[in-house]
Amino acid sequence: MAKEYEQIERCDCDVIHEDVVNQVKSKMPQEETLYDLAELFKVFGDSTRIKILWALDEAEMCVCDIAVLLNMTQSAISHQLRVLKQANLVKSRKEGKIVYYSLDDEHVRQIFDQGLIHINEE
Repeated sequence: MAKEYEQIERCDCDVIHEDVVNQVKSKMPQEETLYDLAELFKVFGDSTRIKILWALDEAEMCVCDIAVLLNMTQSAISHQLRVLKQANLVKSRKEGKIVYYSLDDEHVRQIFDQGLIHINEE
């Protein structure tokens, strides 16, 4: 993602558009909701977790399979899966001694897919 950074244009006026400010303010979510959203996006800020989400978007997998796929230890994968599970991005199911992981729901797939679409825009 090698984009050149453009200078942000600044407004040279002192006029406050109170109607617009008040309209947006009345629709703004509660501070706690915005905090939770920021925390969710932080989880997406790690490339290992992104790789795990991509893999789980393709297929339900166990820790062993993900570890081999990403050439990482099972311990490292388990740690990242714990973070993803706490953020309600992945879920697990047990079959005998094997625990399989998958994306938690369609919303996770949509967030992931929309991110890919956005970064692939020209």
